[in-house]
Amino acid sequence: MKKLGIIGCGWLGNNLAEHLSKNYEIFATTTTESKLDVLKSKGYHVDLVKFSDEIDADMKPWKIASELDAIIVAVPFSGLRGSRIPMTGKRENLLRFIGDFNRQIFYTSSTGVYPDIEKEFTEDDLPEVESESFILEKFPQTNILRLGGLMGGERLLKNYNISHLDQLVNHIHYADICSVVEKMLDQKSQAKVYNIVAPIHPNKEEVINAQKDLPYEGERRTTGRIISPAKLMEELNFEFQYPDPRYFHLNVNN
Repeated sequence: MKKLGIIGCGWLGNNLAEHLSKNYEIFATTTTESKLDVLKSKGYHVDLVKFSDEIDADMKPWKIASELDAIIVAVPFSGLRGSRIPMTGKRENLLRFIGDFNRQIFYTSSTGVYPDIEKEFTEDDLPEVESESFILEKFPQTNILRLGGLMGGERLLKNYNISHLDQLVNHIHYADICSVVEKMLDQKSQAKVYNIVAPIHPNKEEVINAQKDLPYEGERRTTGRIISPAKLMEELNFEFQYPDPRYFHLNVNN
């Protein structure tokens, strides 16, 4: 069985591990000691690794890295949109941990890299991003996954205190992220940059009302900040299981 490394087995990393464990032996890291036994009970090989904000002179390359077929980096190494939080040390620790790995790497970035203006954005609008370039400089084979707002399962918009209800959403169901990564692993994709966002962009109120089984009587906005997944859909011939965030709460047959 092939071996997959997941750096950061939090909410997204855990969903990726569960989806991919049928075809891969999972090697994961967590920053939380209490999660070790839980993750090990699922059959994963788990290391406790913390990426501090300061450069860790004792950070060594991941021992298992040379045996892995691919690595997914599923922990944040950039601040929120517009923030100026320095993460040089944290990023350097990650690079040291990956070592000289030369196979597939996936880096989970965010659609937050795009400006907060009314425009439909494609990957070509922002080919280089500082919060992504640090890993590409050392590992040019890295696939950059610009993820929309992470949703699915218990993460539904109706469960949060939301403002600006007329704003269009750029959300993605975790099941579709898993399917994208699986397809890219199978195709041995390298050095790709994709927006991973559901192709339908209702506003927040529409999503909340649908998830609460309430009617929506407003009008759909036609303009806003929209992140396009067209490149992903075309190059991977990808079909979303959950194309519409209004229905993320419904079970869809795989």
